[in-house]
Parts: sequence; C-alpha cells; structure tokens
Amino acid sequence: MSPEPQDDRRIGFAPVVDADTRLLILGSLPGDASLKAAQYYAHPRNGFWPLIGGVLDEPLAALPYPDRLERLKARGVGLWDVIASARRSGSLDAAIKSPEAADLRGLIQDLPELRAVAFNGGLAAKLGRRILADLAGLALVDLPSSSPAHAISLSAKAETWAILGKFLPDKPAV
Repeated sequence: MSPEPQDDRRIGFAPVVDADTRLLILGSLPGDASLKAAQYYAHPRNGFWPLIGGVLDEPLAALPYPDRLERLKARGVGLWDVIASARRSGSLDAAIKSPEAADLRGLIQDLPELRAVAFNGGLAAKLGRRILADLAGLALVDLPSSSPAHAISLSAKAETWAILGKFLPDKPAV
C-alpha cells in the first residue's frame, strides 16, 4: 500500500454571486474533475446542470460554462461550497479530511436579496447548517446530491430540487 500523497489538499473556487443573488446553492468541495476543469460541477455524470436548468426552465447544460454562470446570476442563483479547502484523495465527500470552512456568514452579509441557502448533498447540509442555523429570515433547504455517487434517479432528484423555484423571481432577467 502506497503512502497517502502529501499534496492532497484541495482548494475550492471563489463564489459565483452578485448583489441580486436570492438563492445560494452550496456544495461540499469541488471534485477532481471540477478542479481540473476549473468549473463547478464539471464531471460529465454530475446532474447539477440539468437539475438547476430544470428549476429555471433553461437548457443550462447545453451552454458554454461562462454562459451557464451568467444565466445563474441573471436568475438570482449563486454557487459556492461550505468547505474552502480540505485534504482529500479522490472526489468522494467521505474522503474529506481536515476541512476548513468557507466564510459563509461573511458572504451572506454581502447578499442583501438572499432568501434561501440550498445544500447540495448531505455533507454540505451537515456542515452548512452548523454555520448558518441561527440566521433569521433565511430558508435552509437540504437537497439530494447531484453527484452520480448519490444513487437515486435524476428525475427523483429533480422532484426535490423543484422547491428551489419558490425562492426565485417570477420573471427571468434578460
């Protein structure tokens, strides 16, 4: 058995938000495919883009990555992770060690329109709720993970993810 590499600390991405963000979706920490591509939810089997595209009724998965991010922001959706950095070999949340929390409270204080925080998966919910549980007026929503490792169908996940629509403005921004 080979020793664990010493350079296994993974560092997450900057938040994708603006002053109009109404819904913030938090994952745990980007996986290896995402880190390599420098893109949120880059693994081809991750259901995030089809799931959030379904909520917004937009074909986000078909768009180039920069356009996806712009469409999210235009619709009041932000992205980030609850973990700023951690040691991890591979991409599974179960392999995360020594996590350092992202400054969620600091970010949220700069989002005046924020109405809800949704947690993409169990670890994101567990850690994020610890940090945000006492904030009044902010809905906290647990979602089934968009990861292919969370083995329920995309359609079953989409039924739960649909609740996010109630936190967004009725009319899409153009």
